[in-house]
Amino acid sequence: MTAKKSRPALGALAFFGLAFAVSVYFVFAAVQGDYGLFRRAEIAADKERLQAELDTLQDEVARMENLTRRLSDSYLDLDLLDQQARDVLGLLRADEIVIR
Repeated sequence: MTAKKSRPALGALAFFGLAFAVSVYFVFAAVQGDYGLFRRAEIAADKERLQAELDTLQDEVARMENLTRRLSDSYLDLDLLDQQARDVLGLLRADEIVIR
């Protein structure tokens, strides 16, 4: 009695090879793809950066609204008006000396 050596079927090897290749593709897509983990981390970082920029811009808008209100007809801040006249128009008081 001689033992017959059996080789694995070629179809089974092809099936497992194809299944391995497909699973590697899906794992790669889940990590690196357009909707993968790395892209999700990028989007979260962009969200934080844009939220910080939005907060900065909202603060600037609030400051400008305050300055606009202080120079309006209903409420006039004379100190702010004096500062703006000096900065924008280059005006001086009669008792001031300019050193350049």
